[in-house]
Amino acid sequence: MTKSPKWLESRPASFHQWLGDRKVDQVACVIADIAGGTRGKTVAIEKFSPTESMLLADSLFYQTITGSYAEIEVEDQWTEADMVLTPDLATTVACPWTKDVTLQVIHDVSTQDGEPVGLAPRNVLKRVLSYYDREGWQPVVAPELEFYLTEPHTDPNLPVKPKSGRTGRNTVKRQVYSLSVLDEYGPIIDDIQGFAKAQGYDIDGVVQEDGSGQIEINLKHGSAIALADQVFCLKRTIHEVALKHDCFATFMAKPMQGGPGSAMHIHQSIVDKKTGENIFSREDGRPSELFYGFIAGQQQHLPSVFCLIAPYINSYRRFIAAHSAPVNLEWGEDNRTTGLRIPLSPPVARRVENRIIGMDCNPYLALAACLASGFIGMKMALSPRDAMIGEAYKSDLVMPRSLNMALDMFAGKTEITDILGNDFCQLYRAIKKSEIDDYSAVITPWERDYLLLNV
Repeated sequence: MTKSPKWLESRPASFHQWLGDRKVDQVACVIADIAGGTRGKTVAIEKFSPTESMLLADSLFYQTITGSYAEIEVEDQWTEADMVLTPDLATTVACPWTKDVTLQVIHDVSTQDGEPVGLAPRNVLKRVLSYYDREGWQPVVAPELEFYLTEPHTDPNLPVKPKSGRTGRNTVKRQVYSLSVLDEYGPIIDDIQGFAKAQGYDIDGVVQEDGSGQIEINLKHGSAIALADQVFCLKRTIHEVALKHDCFATFMAKPMQGGPGSAMHIHQSIVDKKTGENIFSREDGRPSELFYGFIAGQQQHLPSVFCLIAPYINSYRRFIAAHSAPVNLEWGEDNRTTGLRIPLSPPVARRVENRIIGMDCNPYLALAACLASGFIGMKMALSPRDAMIGEAYKSDLVMPRSLNMALDMFAGKTEITDILGNDFCQLYRAIKKSEIDDYSAVITPWERDYLLLNV
């Protein structure tokens, strides 16, 4: 029997079942970039040491989604200084899609002086969590991942088509929660669940969503860093599973005209680190003032960091009233028209479901934005607007309606940018402005269709 490296012994049983008697060939040493993509290096297992660091240029954080680089007002931006990457062995997972036996390890990112690099998205979330830690609090989150399975798409001038299922037919009718439609993609879903199990991730459920070819995966609740790591890794895994089955998986917020968008709903609660009790509930089971403060913080402060949870021009195409996506930051119990829904639950599980976040977000940054907003609300003892009774689609609009508007609201140094880190916020604004400039240079099919001969 081939003996695994000693540092792998703590991996879950499902990992060792996947590995079996095989020898590990290589290790992917990865970090998340600003978009939430996977960056890093792959090294042979003989070259990987669980106690040694590696170097990577900091310029990777300046790159936009188009591949261009944003200019920011920092000294010596283009010296491309090396960052120090140190393996976080607790994040070690399998890469079941590779031909060689490959592992993936998320790395912590620090300067050469040992300080966390404030531009790294995982460090932005850790910075927010440090504020909770000083209060003796720990956020607990449970994300829901929505995405589309589509036919292979190589011509950006053509519309995206949903993946045909085992019957060979496109499930063009919206059949939310349909098990028969879900069975159309059975082999793909089986592989997603099997790969996730090999990685040690606990998928709580899979459902057919409202769009044709649209799937939702629910993750079991846990700590914010652990769940952000899971979303980061699972997005890559789902992409790879789709390619294995000759289709694409897209996490784009609105990939198909006329179809619903894809969100990443996040259930959020806070526990006392000493007692483990949910601080959103009083001893008698009633909602606590901290619960109301958390809601109020998200109502008042999420608009100013909205570009972190709706990061692209396409993101804002989701927000159409009565089209499966909330267009507000109202709150209400068991009300899916509100941006902040309070699911039915016992007091021990009282939580806030944020339904605004797009699936195109970077999970570390989306969680950072939401938790920073809620933290301010709790510390400032803010009060939310009255709970929404009935449909909330016609409520007053408080969220930005475009990325340009969101960036205007993100401008300047504020209490929430202090929590997120002002250097990071400056970089993020520059990247998004560069992406808008790139988009503005493109002539769209709509313009050619309606303006070419009509004006």
